[in-house]
Amino acid sequence: MADHGSRTDISFYWRFASSAIAACFAEFCTIPLDTAKVRLQLQKKAVAGDAVGVPKYRGMLGTILTIFREEGLTALWTGLVPGLHRQCLYGGLRIGLYEPVKAFFFGDSFVGDISLIKKILAGLITGALAITVANPTDLVKFAFNPSQTSTGCTKTLFRSIGCLFQNNQTGIGSLWTGLGPNIARNAIINAAELASYDHIKQTILEIPGFTDDIFTHVVAGLGAGFFAVCIGSPVDVDQDHSQLCSRHNRDTRVMFMPWSEAIGFYKQVKSRMMGDSSYKSTLDCFIKTLKNEGPLALYKGFIPNFVRLGSWNVIMFLTLEQVKMFFIREVPL
Repeated sequence: MADHGSRTDISFYWRFASSAIAACFAEFCTIPLDTAKVRLQLQKKAVAGDAVGVPKYRGMLGTILTIFREEGLTALWTGLVPGLHRQCLYGGLRIGLYEPVKAFFFGDSFVGDISLIKKILAGLITGALAITVANPTDLVKFAFNPSQTSTGCTKTLFRSIGCLFQNNQTGIGSLWTGLGPNIARNAIINAAELASYDHIKQTILEIPGFTDDIFTHVVAGLGAGFFAVCIGSPVDVDQDHSQLCSRHNRDTRVMFMPWSEAIGFYKQVKSRMMGDSSYKSTLDCFIKTLKNEGPLALYKGFIPNFVRLGSWNVIMFLTLEQVKMFFIREVPL
């Protein structure tokens, strides 16, 4: 703790670096859960469409074990490279900008508790700004094609983007395909994660006997994951993503499609209404889904989502809190 004549501070550069490191480490640790989740989603749609066959995958853990036995350990980390590209930029910005944005609103010398509403506002702003910058990495992750390694298209982020231009003859604006739905989804989930972690941690520290330690970080991280799933599920496109993906090719993940089809397909799956002409807008999609399928339809896959996001948030915030300690310095008041 700093004495009364000084306070702790960390520059934006080191804050960004800490956030990027934490986000990338969490992505590395939890991507097998994401791989299993996608396989389960694809299987569910394929079985529903064909009405034949016995499900190959059963449960999150069972799916991971099946992939490991049949395809090897590395198959669980499919898509790791584009995932790290995305987290390095998007994670670094959305998490790294959160505290500076709060400071911008209240000033560096502000003393006291910041209201939850204002924390949510800061999370919405940083999520929107971060995905606006990082949307190209989201597209590359989505359209990533390991089968094209012979062309060198998948070895780096910039080569992947280059192949996107070469094979599709599209302008730079195509890298921001689906930006609107992406801003809506990522801003909401970012606000849910960061504001809830910040507020839960603050609340715990106000309880006598609790300190800013690993236990506090774990509890706050789990809370952040829980609220992110609760609030983000209605705007999450993963279920619809898998439905459209399985319609395109029921035996492969969407990331294995040819680059020549990636842009158009990406436009369809960024939201459910983009994949169905009966939906006129995102709001229309939400209302019709609620009316036709009920409120529980907005929370399909809640438990797998919480396992994935809860784990991701715990690992990310634990890592972030530890890494930041190397870069925090004391400055005079």
